[in-house]
Amino acid sequence: MRQMGMKAQWVKPYVQTTTDPDFNQKLKNILEEEFNPDHPDAVWCSDITYIWTREGFVYLTSIMDLYSRKIISWVLSDALKAGNVVECIEKAKKLRKIDKPLIFHCDRDCQYVSEAFRNATAGIIHSYSKKAYPWDNACIESFHALLKREWINRFKICNDTHAYQLIFEYIETFYNTVRIHSHCGYWSPDQYEKQYLQDIEYIKDNKLTLVAEGGKWLHLICIFS
Repeated sequence: MRQMGMKAQWVKPYVQTTTDPDFNQKLKNILEEEFNPDHPDAVWCSDITYIWTREGFVYLTSIMDLYSRKIISWVLSDALKAGNVVECIEKAKKLRKIDKPLIFHCDRDCQYVSEAFRNATAGIIHSYSKKAYPWDNACIESFHALLKREWINRFKICNDTHAYQLIFEYIETFYNTVRIHSHCGYWSPDQYEKQYLQDIEYIKDNKLTLVAEGGKWLHLICIFS
């Protein structure tokens, strides 16, 4: 690898960076690591990750639709504030043209237990990871690791503008549109959602119903009327 000028990309070990409130009786894990809903907008998950720049850290808030693993909204900021999470949620609602998903899963960071967050997600079922247990939010954690390993870590990031450009390039021109996922049958998230919509239209046109198991469509059954 040295002779060819190649370098391995490595992932930093998990380090807890925020203090989680331990409201065990209030913050329930509704999702219970069931990461395969059978339609879009059934479950959104969210997390915040730190990104180093030469001018200091910036903070990326992302929201993922668990059906397709698509990043439906993201916000980059220079501070850890509940308002940034709220902005990301409102952006997701607007882009998906819905008021809310059925379930919103996140960790116990203070931004996700704030009054502003509660107001922004009123009417949504809240689901929280167990304290200091990132595996309960593995899909969005995995996305942030991919973002850094496959793209961000290749650059010496100058400032927040440079970071924004790199994140935009990865999410909007590669991850959502091109990068294949085994979960999506080796399609991109956009392709996977497009296929779902085509299936729904086909069902309506031909009076069919889909049978699903574990988030995967199995076969079509005719409905005779």
